[in-house]
Amino acid sequence: MQAVVYHSDDIRAWERRWFAAQNSSLGLMQQAAWSIAQQLIELFKDRAIKNIAVWCGQGNNAGDGYFIASYLKQAGFHVEIFAAQLGDSTDLHCAAQFAREQKVEIHSNFNVKRTFDCHIDALFGIGLNRELNTNWQHVIQQFNEQSGLKISVDIPSGLQANTGRVLPCAVKANHTFTVLGLKAGLFTGLGKEYVGKIHLINLIPVDHELKPVAYLTSTNIKLPQRMAFGHKGSYGHVLVVGGHEQMGGAVIMAAEAAFHAGAGKVTVVCHRNHHQAILSRAPNIMLRDINALDEENIREISSQVDAVCFGMGLGRDDWAQQIYEQWFNLLNQSIHLETVLDADALWFLAKQPEKLGAHVYATPHPGEAATLLGSSTAQIENGRIAAIYALQHKYAGQWVLKGAGSLILENNLYICTEGNAGMGTGGMGDVLAGMIASLKAQFHKAIALHEIVTLHAQAGDELAKQGMRGLQAYQMNEAITQIVN
Repeated sequence: MQAVVYHSDDIRAWERRWFAAQNSSLGLMQQAAWSIAQQLIELFKDRAIKNIAVWCGQGNNAGDGYFIASYLKQAGFHVEIFAAQLGDSTDLHCAAQFAREQKVEIHSNFNVKRTFDCHIDALFGIGLNRELNTNWQHVIQQFNEQSGLKISVDIPSGLQANTGRVLPCAVKANHTFTVLGLKAGLFTGLGKEYVGKIHLINLIPVDHELKPVAYLTSTNIKLPQRMAFGHKGSYGHVLVVGGHEQMGGAVIMAAEAAFHAGAGKVTVVCHRNHHQAILSRAPNIMLRDINALDEENIREISSQVDAVCFGMGLGRDDWAQQIYEQWFNLLNQSIHLETVLDADALWFLAKQPEKLGAHVYATPHPGEAATLLGSSTAQIENGRIAAIYALQHKYAGQWVLKGAGSLILENNLYICTEGNAGMGTGGMGDVLAGMIASLKAQFHKAIALHEIVTLHAQAGDELAKQGMRGLQAYQMNEAITQIVN
């Protein structure tokens, strides 16, 4: 079953409905803190952790911190609280009073003068939507400068819960114990850099009014075993179209990825300058000269294949525009063809907007998404979920917004939790386009777009086992074969 991700506003509305049913807000705070404290005690068993600093802000997230400090003190740890002035919440004042009764030392500042084995962040919760002032930025920077294990309660302070935006700095946690439900900002945008390992604290039953904003992609994807009587015609024919006179590498990577993901046949249509290089690397790839094809040839080739990826290394000059216009309408109208639009095809789509068919999968990175929406890359990254919905609203089709915590919008919105920073290198998008075309050619509706994105990310993780720095997209092939098997 796929994990569910919620919007912070919906989680707070869920809480209010729980309290309206005569359930105690203070009791829920105590329950959350108790559950986190018990998991921390287990976590600390394998570590030499005795001295703990809890950093508390002014809201209910701080109340969790006071109770956690108290429960850890009761368990025998040395605990000190560093705190801001208490806010108006009655529950917060009760939590602070309980900590005093447990003889927890409370400092009314963040002047940490001694070394602690662990620091717990209870400064801000999921309601933070504003840029932090310089004083709070300084506190968070102080927190990050401390040695020892770093724990965040609910969400790392300074991280926006729904977008993963940093406001403008955030706690870098080793572990985040998030309460009630998962929030999108933990998994996409800059969130992955700050959250560490995520632990969900389930406390109250989900009611019928609580609706998910997204789902986390499943990491356990099993493709069907091949039948003994299968042949190359049984496993899909992929067409790769692109390859400007001066840019041949992208189509090679997409085509090789398609084969390594299991396609039975792959044909590349590109400038003939690249044919010799392609054959020297992969003599099993079939080739056609992109300049030698008229409309009738294109229709004939398209009728013989199951999936197409279009746009890799196409270029953006007059020749490229002519090729785009020659191919796009046919691909968009051929509902039997699973079609991937990537790279320069997306650039031309932005210049000549069209509604895409449901069989078309568009795979922009944030910069390409900004071009498609007429915005900036920063705006895309600061609101990735809003951006992918805007893309589908404007262009229809199905979408992948690549990046840390890639988003996939098909029937529902999915967030990919796999992948690593080593995949931030030229050509990885071409590899993904080839994989999508390959697996859709083989399985069509029997495999979801979000599952293919996850397999691509898992191949990247396999490749990165010896280290992330210096990974090259063309090295993905053996990892892809391993993952799809």
